[in-house]
Amino acid sequence: MLACAAGFAQPPAKTGRPAQKPAPAAPAGRWPIASLAVEGNRIFTREQVLAVARLRVGQMAGRADFEAARDRLLATGAFDTVGYKFAQAPGGEGYAATLQISEIEQVYPVDFQDLHVSSLDLDAALRARDPIYSREKLPATQPVLERYKKWIEEYLAAKGVPEKIAAGVQPAPDGGYNIVFRPDRPLPAVALVTFEGNQALDEDKLREAIAGGIGAPYTEDAFRQILAAAIRPLYEDRGYVRVAFPELRTKTAEGEIKGVHVFVTVNEGEKYALGKLAIDGPSPLAPADLLRAAELKSGDNNLRAHVTEALDRMRQTIRRAGYLDAQVFSERKIDDGKKLVNVTVRVEPGSQYHMGRLAVNGLDLTAEAEIKRIWGLAEGKPFNPEYPDHFLKSVHDEGMFDNLGETKAEVKLNEKTHTADVTLNFKGAPPKTTGPGRPGGRGALGSGW
Repeated sequence: MLACAAGFAQPPAKTGRPAQKPAPAAPAGRWPIASLAVEGNRIFTREQVLAVARLRVGQMAGRADFEAARDRLLATGAFDTVGYKFAQAPGGEGYAATLQISEIEQVYPVDFQDLHVSSLDLDAALRARDPIYSREKLPATQPVLERYKKWIEEYLAAKGVPEKIAAGVQPAPDGGYNIVFRPDRPLPAVALVTFEGNQALDEDKLREAIAGGIGAPYTEDAFRQILAAAIRPLYEDRGYVRVAFPELRTKTAEGEIKGVHVFVTVNEGEKYALGKLAIDGPSPLAPADLLRAAELKSGDNNLRAHVTEALDRMRQTIRRAGYLDAQVFSERKIDDGKKLVNVTVRVEPGSQYHMGRLAVNGLDLTAEAEIKRIWGLAEGKPFNPEYPDHFLKSVHDEGMFDNLGETKAEVKLNEKTHTADVTLNFKGAPPKTTGPGRPGGRGALGSGW
């Protein structure tokens, strides 16, 4: 933690320019601050930094004042390093000072759980305590967490809710992380769940779906995640895409089961149907072909499951054209007026692979030549990853070999050349020599099946 204070050690050096007016005399080596800048801040504003430093323009300040400001900034736990530097202000009226800071980068949103007070009021109280407080970005350092635990405990005590507070970083529902402040005591377990307001799905169906959440530690946020994962899909499968759970109530579970009884209010909303399915952006195959492969019809109410299956069919169709790393993404747009869900599909095909070399193991030269003759995927053609197994199954089903043993296709991909080399392994007797579908009796087994 470097502090540069050359301006306090000696007067500014002479230059070839006309002499500037010297800074006004100040007692005990203190000078007026003509300007204040902050360097290195990205998370906190200049005003927040200066509020913690307690420095202002026009103030008479010396080394001790800036050392104290540096200590106050470091004590917040929000900064890795703090330094300062000086230059004589234009016109010689005091000094231009700069605070040089390096911020802690691990900052996360704040989440209050089970504190039983207004989050807005608690926000205001914490902001009054700490100029750098923000609900959206708080440093996750131990000094910061300890300080805020103490402040929250004091606030709760003043509201008649004495509680020891625990703090830590936990996964958030959106996939990120939150700093969570909650009571420092074991969380009650979910013992029983009752649904209220449900009509499209009966109580037994909902309780069966939520069974995995029984016994889980209860917080409202955690239980809402369980509802989103276990209950929402059931409703969306039936077209209720606006289903909501506006209220959760709890009480101590009665009887032998220990924990909390959770009451879930269900607002099912109206039923929606599938609207239009469209391809957005470029596609390696004709959009009409992909939409046909999706086999998804407008008016379908089984939205989530059928759309998922349709996307998988589209992806498989693209892979059969050689795009082995293809990914298919969807975005739904809800038309509340028409009660329709329109789905837009975006394709990221990746590189196209082509058929490379074909090798055959386990057969004599005559049989090997015949297998290669009827192999329907020519070298250089788009590689269909399903074709090798389909080919071997057809060979088996059409009885080309007596006492055919194990067959296996091995595919080796070359990511540099984007080719696929295939090895067909046979175990069994030599092939039959007559009859349709046997060597000499059929044409190539096409790859477009």
